[in-house]
Amino acid sequence: MPRSDFPRFIAVLAAAMLTALVALPAAPAGAQQAQDEYATSEIIQTGHAFFGRISQSLATVVERAISRYGQPNGYILGEEGSGAVIAGLRYGEGTLYTKFAGQMRVFWQGPSVGWDVGGDGARTMMLIYNLPATDAIYRRFVGVNGSAYLVGGFGMTVLSNHDIYVVPIRSGVGARLGVNVGYLKFTDRPTWNPF
Repeated sequence: MPRSDFPRFIAVLAAAMLTALVALPAAPAGAQQAQDEYATSEIIQTGHAFFGRISQSLATVVERAISRYGQPNGYILGEEGSGAVIAGLRYGEGTLYTKFAGQMRVFWQGPSVGWDVGGDGARTMMLIYNLPATDAIYRRFVGVNGSAYLVGGFGMTVLSNHDIYVVPIRSGVGARLGVNVGYLKFTDRPTWNPF
């Protein structure tokens, strides 16, 4: 190649390399995101082990949540108790599981207000969507909850804080009737203060 063509060759080579880099698919980021998410079968299997005999309904509830919000990238397994006479309180504790950061203990508490009477104890599985980091769970998540059961029940609600969604799936024992608006506040240690 003549020396006078060398600068043009470098320019063409640089343009070709730049075009190749720009044309590369963004698979690594998408693959990483998919690796951080839980498949429907993983969530259902975990729920069957956690909830036991009432898990027939679990698959339907999980599939409904996943069809609406996609694959969760975290979930919480725990227990909670709540009670209400117009105004109510809810307290719980459990373990947050993520593929990107392992597991950690979390606690939640929150007030509610509405037409709501009764009390319950529940085993709770919370599906977490769009959690960017584990410390992003330490927020207040607002939602509407409805309950109608005597002795036992099974239900799902949706709580949100901007683009992070928490979908609690509860299997409760107690007597509860009503609809309320409230929030859950997640913390790294237990507290009696629901606010």
